Amino acid sequence: MSSASSGLILGIESSCDETAAAVVRRGTDILSNAVASQIAIHARFGGVVPELASREHLRNILPVVHSALADAGVTYADLDAIAVTEGPGLAGALLVGISFAKSLAFALGKPLIAVNHLEGHIHAVLLEEARGADASVAHSREALPPGRQSLALVVSGGHTHLYLAQHGPAAPSPEEGGEISDVGAPSTWTYRNVGRTVDDAAGEAFDKVAKLLGLGYPGGPWIDALARHGNPSAVPFTFSQIKAKVHRKGDPAALDPARTTYFSFSGIKTAVLRYVHVHEMEPSIGVRRAALAAEPHPTPAEALPLCDSRTLDLIASFQRSVIDDLRRKTFRTAENFNVNRILVSGGVAANRELRVRFTSEAAERNISIAFPSLALSTDNAAMIAAAAWPKFLAADFAPESLTAEPSLALGRNPR
Repeated sequence: MSSASSGLILGIESSCDETAAAVVRRGTDILSNAVASQIAIHARFGGVVPELASREHLRNILPVVHSALADAGVTYADLDAIAVTEGPGLAGALLVGISFAKSLAFALGKPLIAVNHLEGHIHAVLLEEARGADASVAHSREALPPGRQSLALVVSGGHTHLYLAQHGPAAPSPEEGGEISDVGAPSTWTYRNVGRTVDDAAGEAFDKVAKLLGLGYPGGPWIDALARHGNPSAVPFTFSQIKAKVHRKGDPAALDPARTTYFSFSGIKTAVLRYVHVHEMEPSIGVRRAALAAEPHPTPAEALPLCDSRTLDLIASFQRSVIDDLRRKTFRTAENFNVNRILVSGGVAANRELRVRFTSEAAERNISIAFPSLALSTDNAAMIAAAAWPKFLAADFAPESLTAEPSLALGRNPR
């Protein structure tokens, strides 16, 4: 980076159903963060329709970028680099953002930086922690010193992963397990995958259970809002021991099966479905679904009087069980790797009960824990621009051949 550089990076995010653009200075100063949501479009289907998502990205990308620049009070000429999500995500959605970013970078003669969406979520926490934002830090505000490891839980609608994240040149060796990503510069980050879901992500389970119960989309906020009105101990859900097979190169179990953490949320979805059938709840669900469909913009508050005590107890018990599984396995993994710092990010990190229970256990264990603010928990471009800053310093720029990587892993070797 030249001495004349202002450190302005335009981030672009289009991995799923949010078209987002943001301008961030030097990885910490958010000058703008524009997001065009597609929730209203996909809500009627109870989930994201890939073809519709791609179409809406095409409509929104230019207005959102213009809005981000205007909000930041900068022009294209002021930018030092363009950053874009490379993956993982929906192929068509990713291609819209990548094609736009590549064209823009070429036209401006600016470097293009490819960012892993999962790394972006981790940097949503680090960004606000570096700024000292009250909403993001539960127990510690000190910046992460080089060489110190954190355990990062990325939990959202599409992902439930655990990573050992480390800043600086001292990276864990491949012999310790997991793949390493490091371009060799002191300012870069390395990631080692030490846990993943073997089927559904936690956020996906929230969405599908909410849909099953006749609630709105996305399901997480609806479940979170209604759970506080039920008894979380009413329905005793359980999670079985998981011993997953190694299916691909780089699977964390390939090198260290004893310390690999696995999540599974398909079983609890089936348990909720069975509970609904056994207690003959389908008629009341149909009434609730029809009543909410008649509202132009339904909210959890409108759903509350449509839910009987059995339904509210089921919702509360489901949420408590999922959060407890995430909490128990995350802190066990932190203990296994002797890590005393946890970062929680992704859409499910906005869940009120998750924050309360994780923060409480962290305090009991004397572990530092940090969350992003609610605005940066869901998909956004500020996190992409923040994650791009260390790569900009290391001149880790994307090649002209950059394309969408729908199944992109975090922790692989660099290009």
